Amino acid sequence: MNEVSPMRSVDDHLADILLTVRALAPLEVDLDQAHGTTLAEDVTSPVPLPPFDNSAMDGYAVRADDVAGAPVTLPVIDDVPAGDGRMHALGSGMAVRIMTGAPMPAGADAVVPVEWTDGGTARVAIGRPAPKGNAVRTAGEDVGAGEVVLPAGTRIGPAQLGILAGVGRRRVLVRPRPRVVVISTGAELTEPGTPLAPGQIWESNSYTLIAAVREAGGEGYRAGIVEDDAARFIDQLDAQLLRADLVITSGGVSMGAYEPVKEALARLGTVRFERVAMQPGMPQGFGVVGEDQVPIFTLPGNPVSSFVSFVLFVRPALRKMQGLPAGPPATMRAVTTAPVRSPEGRRSYLRGVLGEKGTVTPVLRQGSHQLAALAGADALIIVPEDVTELPEGTTVEVIPL
Repeated sequence: MNEVSPMRSVDDHLADILLTVRALAPLEVDLDQAHGTTLAEDVTSPVPLPPFDNSAMDGYAVRADDVAGAPVTLPVIDDVPAGDGRMHALGSGMAVRIMTGAPMPAGADAVVPVEWTDGGTARVAIGRPAPKGNAVRTAGEDVGAGEVVLPAGTRIGPAQLGILAGVGRRRVLVRPRPRVVVISTGAELTEPGTPLAPGQIWESNSYTLIAAVREAGGEGYRAGIVEDDAARFIDQLDAQLLRADLVITSGGVSMGAYEPVKEALARLGTVRFERVAMQPGMPQGFGVVGEDQVPIFTLPGNPVSSFVSFVLFVRPALRKMQGLPAGPPATMRAVTTAPVRSPEGRRSYLRGVLGEKGTVTPVLRQGSHQLAALAGADALIIVPEDVTELPEGTTVEVIPL
């Protein structure tokens, strides 16, 4: 009879994962492909931004002293549209009609918005004074020449793409989005949209996990369903390693018979299967496979177990691969609106719903197979290993989902 090994803590299991996983090698990509990646270099601006004094509004460039006694009427001596590269100058007692973004004429130190005037083209009546600097964007007020606008380690989103383009970059050095392959196992599984035969269920884990991968900054690929056959699983795994920076499997890692993932990978000696002191998700496996030592997570097959395992273990690993700070999921404090129970010796992650006043309500169905209850939750309530029950009104740590 095989001796059951002691359970490992959640923290120890995550620590081993983060010691093994490495950040992806940087590569240079075109700006169009940079969204969702992580900068692997400091980006500086070669010029001040804006590069010249320009108007923040449509109106009239003037000398502030000339309109201090408004209402006044001034002759309009010129027009300056946006993008005008000509030299313009403004003398005392004159005005220049100017568009938003157009360079300020020499001698002008303020812009009178068109709304403060009669809109004249030969002469303009100005109804109120404009102080020096009014509606003027000065050169370098956003970014100075040589200033770092984005440091290495920044996740590139829409605003970051804007500043990269704004400082003239066409290509940038980044850590790419990790390519993650998800393989579901189980003879009982069939694809959604097909009729259910007796004993079958529709496969859902891969859809949940792929969406979680994409939210975590990765590129997710479904590899289909593998029945309970170790040889077929290895064949599928070998085929998928060509496009994978990380592999996730669900199912086939428990203590019973017909556990193809465990059977296939245990022979390699590079993947460790163990019991982690948590609920849901006690059976866990992690290691590396293939010539490139691709990390592989073998998650439990129950839907809630696989998702909770992703939050605790896979998401931090994906952050490290992207060159981002990685560690246990961020938590917040909330007050329970109902009592909760937990098995002794395991850290529980109960599904809950956050309230508006710093509360969290446990969902009624906490089974590891109850996906509908997970879909209605937006937090995981953490119950420590040495606690078996908590009364209503207890302050707890929760992981927002």
